[in-house]
Amino acid sequence: MSSVTLLPTRAGHSHGARLPFGLLRELERPADLFRHLGPNWYASVMGTGIVANAAATLPVRVTGMRTAATVVWALSGLLLVTLTAARSVHWRRHRAEARAHAAHPVMAHFWGAPAMALLTVGAGTLTLGRDWIGLPAALAVDVVLWSAGTLLGLVTSVSIPYRMMSRHTFAADAAFGGWLMPVVPPMVSASTGALLVPYATAGQTRLTLVLACYAMFGISAFAALVIITQIWTRLVHHTVGPAAMVPTLWIVLGPLGQSVTAANLLGGVAALALPAPYAAAARAFGLLYGLPTWGFAMAWTALAAAVTARTVREHLPFSLTWWSFTFPLGTCVTGTSALAAITGSVVLQATAVILYACLLAAWLTVAPRTAAAAARGTLFLPAPPAARPSP
Repeated sequence: MSSVTLLPTRAGHSHGARLPFGLLRELERPADLFRHLGPNWYASVMGTGIVANAAATLPVRVTGMRTAATVVWALSGLLLVTLTAARSVHWRRHRAEARAHAAHPVMAHFWGAPAMALLTVGAGTLTLGRDWIGLPAALAVDVVLWSAGTLLGLVTSVSIPYRMMSRHTFAADAAFGGWLMPVVPPMVSASTGALLVPYATAGQTRLTLVLACYAMFGISAFAALVIITQIWTRLVHHTVGPAAMVPTLWIVLGPLGQSVTAANLLGGVAALALPAPYAAAARAFGLLYGLPTWGFAMAWTALAAAVTARTVREHLPFSLTWWSFTFPLGTCVTGTSALAAITGSVVLQATAVILYACLLAAWLTVAPRTAAAAARGTLFLPAPPAARPSP
């Protein structure tokens, strides 16, 4: 069975100059932290950003919560800038490794993460960052990040599946949650694009934005449906697989929760661009599509939680795949909050709060571990040959 290990577990040997406090002690040279820096690192930006964005959608308000969420948004923005700068160094100094990531049958899928990181931080800038930098600046930043993230996401949603179809041969048990990463960005663009609709120029510009968001909704929804079916088939016929793959089961929640969010956000702004009959239909679609999809997402959450709990009891090694516990769950928070807003359901409101508490717990577990492993340099080592997946 194919396996996925995005975090190596072997230790390095520091033969070069050591940094104070034992920083990057697992690396031969401190500069090696750029050598194997993959696109999967952007999952940390996504996971941090969704903690902030989801807080802004909750149906309850707690004193200080918005301020705390804005601080987390700022952290996600700092991570995005820092990581993008590091990745530029990676491409300049280690072009061979960078190209190898793009061609790798597993790592290539995580090229969807940079697009979603841009979109997540952009949405947070408009909803939270405006408190600090003002609406005009927040809107300008969001437009730039949304445009860049959308373009990159559209490229990955076609190019990565094309590469899978034309250059790789996969075993029958190869499907895993990471296959969803390159096709989910258009759905994130659809939901975050809905936030921009009220600010778009009335007329053809606004109409085009709404229609584009619905089209991107379709791109992601149908591709995700095909892939989720393959993942279900693999789980039934080939069991869960190696422990390192277990966190990726949570990625399935990403397109589910994000599509519920997108359907309802777009339904809420459709009247600004579409004529009356279709605007009402768009709003109804948010509920009629959202509730069944939300139900399946909750069932998958229970399934993934059960598998994860069993794996933790046996041993679940830490890796960057643990960030899969954050962003996908965060989309379920935003989707649940959207459904609660349109229905007024107290049950959905309570569920949104509970899911957010789980999201916060997951982030508070993964973020410190990531920081500690990064400080040691462990996260910057190449995966050992035995752990690398075979196509």
